[in-house]
Amino acid sequence: MAARFKMSHKGVGELLRSEMVRAEMVRRAELIKSVAESIAPVGGAGDPHPGHYKESFRVSSRLRGGRRKNRATATVRNTSYYARWVEYGTEKVPAHHVLLRAAQIGGRNQ
Repeated sequence: MAARFKMSHKGVGELLRSEMVRAEMVRRAELIKSVAESIAPVGGAGDPHPGHYKESFRVSSRLRGGRRKNRATATVRNTSYYARWVEYGTEKVPAHHVLLRAAQIGGRNQ
């Protein structure tokens, strides 16, 4: 006899907002953070704050995150004021895409 399965939308919602899923999202975010720190540019002799960008990666998590606030999430971000210029570049500085590359590399290692 074949097994039957009836999905409970309420049960799936509870699972997506559970501490277990949040912990897994944090684990993955920490992995991405460690990759980002390892590939982050540090700056040269003329840099007034060498290593600041590399030390500014943070992980935060929520049980009710996402666009609809219906799932556990974890976010990796850089709190340095010039992080977007490092990530996307300027007219004079090429883009480094640190978080993009870290997510791609970290996604393969999970």
